[in-house]
Amino acid sequence: MTVASGEPMAVNLDMIGDRQAMRLPPWFQGRSSPEDLGGHAAELLGESPDGLARIAEDPGSPFGRRYMAASLCGLAGDPRVRPEDPAMVDIPAARVRIGLAEERIGHVLRQWSDSGLQEAYLRKECPAHDVEIGAFRIMRYPVTNLEYRRFLEDTRARWLPTSWHFGCYPDQLANHPVWTVPPLAADAYADWLAARTGRAFRLPTEAEWEYAATGGEAREYPWGDTFREDAANTSEAGPLSTTPVGIYPAGRSPFGVLDLAGNVEEYTADDYRPYPGGELIADDLVAYPAGMQSADERLRSFSSYRIVRGGSFTRRGDLARCRRRHGLYDRSHYAVGFRLAESP
Repeated sequence: MTVASGEPMAVNLDMIGDRQAMRLPPWFQGRSSPEDLGGHAAELLGESPDGLARIAEDPGSPFGRRYMAASLCGLAGDPRVRPEDPAMVDIPAARVRIGLAEERIGHVLRQWSDSGLQEAYLRKECPAHDVEIGAFRIMRYPVTNLEYRRFLEDTRARWLPTSWHFGCYPDQLANHPVWTVPPLAADAYADWLAARTGRAFRLPTEAEWEYAATGGEAREYPWGDTFREDAANTSEAGPLSTTPVGIYPAGRSPFGVLDLAGNVEEYTADDYRPYPGGELIADDLVAYPAGMQSADERLRSFSSYRIVRGGSFTRRGDLARCRRRHGLYDRSHYAVGFRLAESP
């Protein structure tokens, strides 16, 4: 195993302002919500929660209508959000190729040349390799604020999401994914739900998460190889906030899993380690004592971090790639949540 440093970096996204890191201009940019929400609200007020939920995931409806349908549904009681019986998708056993072939690094760098993407980041994804994955199930949607609230109420745990202003539950965001909580909270949530239901809930492994996103095919995104602004909640098109789960049906994975790209990044069960035959990338996601610069020093003191996947509403589409390996950094634009897997 060899070690590579994430330096030198042309742009260190963690040393500049949040708006710069999100590639937003310094002046006001009003992308807080889709257009004509009032008109859609007036049209949808008579719909039942079930009807609103269907509209929220209807690929034939414009985004603003889906957004408002899901928002109203969240206030009325979203039937898709079932805290003790989450909607699950069956994933069959398979031998799956995961990771990035080294010869593809240059192509990805060129594709996202304006995003501050560094070669060292992509080398975490190398080499491509085969993994045997047993059958499992994975949540159709990420864990929502409502579901996480039930966990806090039942356990009296103190892992309050930093996205809840002053630690107060945001009623209007009940069916939005919860963020940002530490990985220990995600683990504890899985253990809590397993104990309450008698089911084998847990966080998905990295390989399981990637397989659920790609369907076992060599694709860049859950929907294909070309990035689409309408398929994921990333910073390209806004609304620069979380959105209700499931309202980007164009981003559905081959297995029918939603929100695996964009909205919030998601913890996996695995700490960062190089893939077999790969390099240890000692980058800015690892905390080192001041003055520690050399790769040898970093290798000797290396302490890992939990891998997250999937991109978020604060980041550009390069982070939403199925193979991208990332982690939590202590900045407000790192929006990290989670979803659960279930062993058969």
